[in-house]
Amino acid sequence: MAKVKTKWVCQNCAYESPRYIGKCPDCGSWGTLTEEVEVKETSNSRQSVIIDDSPVCLINEIEITENIRVSSGFEEFDRVLGGGLVQGSLVLLAGDPGIGKSTLILQTAGNICKQGKKLLYVCAEESGSQVKLRAKRLNVNTDNLYVYSQTNLEAVLKQIDDIKPEILVIDSIQSVYTPNITSSSGSVSQIRECTNLLTDTAKNKNITVIVIGHVTKDGNIAGPKVLEHMVDTVIYFEGDRYKSQRLLRAIKNRFGSTNEIGIFNMAESGLEEVTNPGELFMKERGNNSAPGSVIIAANEGTRALLVEIQALVGTTSYPSPRRVGTGIEFNRLLQIIAVLEKRIGINLSKHDVYVNVTGGIEIDEPAADLGIALAIATCFRDVTVDSDCVIIGEISLSGEIRNVNNLEKRIYEAQKLGFKKAIVPKFNHKKEDKFDIEVIEVPRLMDAIVKCVSKK
Repeated sequence: MAKVKTKWVCQNCAYESPRYIGKCPDCGSWGTLTEEVEVKETSNSRQSVIIDDSPVCLINEIEITENIRVSSGFEEFDRVLGGGLVQGSLVLLAGDPGIGKSTLILQTAGNICKQGKKLLYVCAEESGSQVKLRAKRLNVNTDNLYVYSQTNLEAVLKQIDDIKPEILVIDSIQSVYTPNITSSSGSVSQIRECTNLLTDTAKNKNITVIVIGHVTKDGNIAGPKVLEHMVDTVIYFEGDRYKSQRLLRAIKNRFGSTNEIGIFNMAESGLEEVTNPGELFMKERGNNSAPGSVIIAANEGTRALLVEIQALVGTTSYPSPRRVGTGIEFNRLLQIIAVLEKRIGINLSKHDVYVNVTGGIEIDEPAADLGIALAIATCFRDVTVDSDCVIIGEISLSGEIRNVNNLEKRIYEAQKLGFKKAIVPKFNHKKEDKFDIEVIEVPRLMDAIVKCVSKK
């Protein structure tokens, strides 16, 4: 009997090695090489190439039907998708274990089926009875939802020909396999080949395919990096599993913007949409603010969010003070501290600085600079910012307050939630704009500190 030849393949970058090595020389990852059976492909085993003889047409001659998008039943999900699920597209949904990926997709499947669409839910990690139990808890009851407990993708494709669904859900891509590849499910070659088959199915049969993917301990999607390039939309479902808030964020979208986020609340009966996210992030804050606590107006896509930034400054006995930022970019935090030391005269060389964005949301826009700086400065001086004041502005290295985009939308959001005044960059908004709150323009960081500190 001939000896079976094997090779070692990196699960991150698909690098191949004839023997095991601890560190992948291509991507630098440790312990990612797994053993797979090496199959030599002969000319007889190659499938014949099928040439598509569809005609070439001008882009102006292509007609777009009105029902090219299908609503997910969630306005937050549709916002992230760019208006709904596009027919013939492949959507990848990834997130940490237990965050609620299957719950979101099962509720979405129920909403889609209520619109008269036929959906096939392939549960590769659970049995049909387990999916039924979750559907009962989520109150998902429809006649157009087909459940198929199967890991063989070839069998799934056969069921597609028989049922002819309009939506296909694969839970998850790391659990299905194709018999054409000898490696186990979840390997680089299996994920790549299965995704290729699903892509061909979506494009050729005009079926919307939703694929659930696992993530590694580093937060990246498990499998080859090419997986994200093969799909049309990549969505991350994130949040603290010990809190009820969940965020839906697109990092790639061929049919919409990647700046939008969707906000959900995990309840006993499943995921609920958050129609007023500003009120959600503000409800735990009392009327009297503490030193180091400020409210900023962040911009996420087409919506403005009011979130709280907290700072804690304390003396340290170590030669190197700590700088910790949760929800903000670390290098941005270091830059703001440097501006405070140089332009304001606050010496933080012997103090630890901790900054946190409440609610589990991440702020990466420079419009939060002024709020972060004021939180650190007020905590250092042990003074408070007015609880009815919202902070908006970007800080330059010279200490000037730079303009931000969508300022009017941010101010209107603060006005809606009952704030009395807003600290904004000078010359950033039009003079003819009328607001019901006091808009205070500041040209420099020092002016903002003087204007916003409470006079109590």
